[in-house]
Amino acid sequence: MSEGNMPLDFFISITVSDDKLSAHLSLSNTEDSFKVSVGQLLDIVQKNRIIHGVNQVVLAEIAANPKSFYLKKTLIASGTKPVEGQNGYIKLTFDFDDNEKKPMELEDGRVNYKEVIAIHNVKKGQLIGQRFTATAGSPGRAVTGETLFAKAGKEARFKVGKNVVMDAEQLGLYATIDGMVVRTDRDKINVFPVYEINGDVDFNIGNIDFIGTVVVRGNVLPGFKIRAAGDIRVTGGVEAAELEAEGSIEISAGIVGQNKAFIKAGKNVKSSFIQDATIEVSGDLNVSQSIMHSIVRAGKCVNCVGAKGLIVGGTIQAGERVTARTIGNSMSTSTVIEVGVLPELRNEMIQLRNNLRALGENMEKTSKALSLLDQLAAAGQLSPDKLAMRIKLNNTKKQALDEQIALKDRILEIEKSLEDSENAKVQVVSTIYGGTKIVIGRYTKFIKDPTSRVIFRLSDGDISMSPNV
Repeated sequence: MSEGNMPLDFFISITVSDDKLSAHLSLSNTEDSFKVSVGQLLDIVQKNRIIHGVNQVVLAEIAANPKSFYLKKTLIASGTKPVEGQNGYIKLTFDFDDNEKKPMELEDGRVNYKEVIAIHNVKKGQLIGQRFTATAGSPGRAVTGETLFAKAGKEARFKVGKNVVMDAEQLGLYATIDGMVVRTDRDKINVFPVYEINGDVDFNIGNIDFIGTVVVRGNVLPGFKIRAAGDIRVTGGVEAAELEAEGSIEISAGIVGQNKAFIKAGKNVKSSFIQDATIEVSGDLNVSQSIMHSIVRAGKCVNCVGAKGLIVGGTIQAGERVTARTIGNSMSTSTVIEVGVLPELRNEMIQLRNNLRALGENMEKTSKALSLLDQLAAAGQLSPDKLAMRIKLNNTKKQALDEQIALKDRILEIEKSLEDSENAKVQVVSTIYGGTKIVIGRYTKFIKDPTSRVIFRLSDGDISMSPNV
């Protein structure tokens, strides 16, 4: 049979890929005289059920020059590939993958090795994480026209731990308490109200700023800071460090402050002993052993009545009462005990008096300068610049007089509160030594000789002593 009588299928074969996304045409058994039209090619393509993505430009090139495509596999149709759906995912507010603690880099490029970023604080109701849903994907189409279905993405799910809750659509994860976000086993997300350090607060831990309660099962080393919106509990000791809590602070092994420790609590402070430190507490300070050479400001009471119960050196201020077994020592070490007014008021009055004294000295200088300018004015020798100075000094003097009146009024107001100290007292269980100064309200008493078992309180405008029975 001649070439002209042979069906096109004898010369042309079409194959479809297994994924049905491509079709190829092959030419064989032809001679140089072989000819084929685009229409014939389209007929054989359709005969092979290729109906999608047919490239008619390529078919035209084959029809124009069949010889150049001989014994080649030529792509003549391309299907539309399905787009698989994207998996859902969880995006957390905090980065838990960076497990390596790194010191904080300052703006000038230096590194603060005490600021190690480790705690993820959250407030109640704060968003912790978001869930982004999976997508279904887009279907494709085979060269044979069939739909190629896309694989849907897998949904992500929150792994809910303690003190967290999802919204109704399960798209958001929220904290139900104030605390620290922690990822535990199996990637559960939790919020814990207590941050525990199983060891010392040192360069491995860094400074701590936590929204709940902090528990240190070790010591707080010099130079480090702990701030907590709840309580602070230290099973070891505190050295030259700073602790500040909105709640209470408890230190089991005591404070060796080296005149650098600063402890501040919104409620109470409890410690076995305090040495060379500054303590500010809104409520009570309870010490079992001793308070030595420290500055204490307590809104209510200072109690130091353990087996030793010693207060010696420094200044102790309490709004209501100071109770100690022993105050001072046989060497007459200067010790100041002040009760009967809130420490901040007493300290404000000291500052006001210093300001009033400085203001008086400045006013005296201003008055002398004005006196000289008045003499020049009387003699008609006041130049324009001296006239301007005179006006300015008069204004300065008037402002200083107004400020002086305001300072005196505030001092008088505080002094009146100092008078209201009937319930204030200093209670000595064992002995108070010479060198101690007792201040109750606006009255002061210096202790010269050792006295045992005594209570100091206000009586008839003076500080009286009565037996502590």
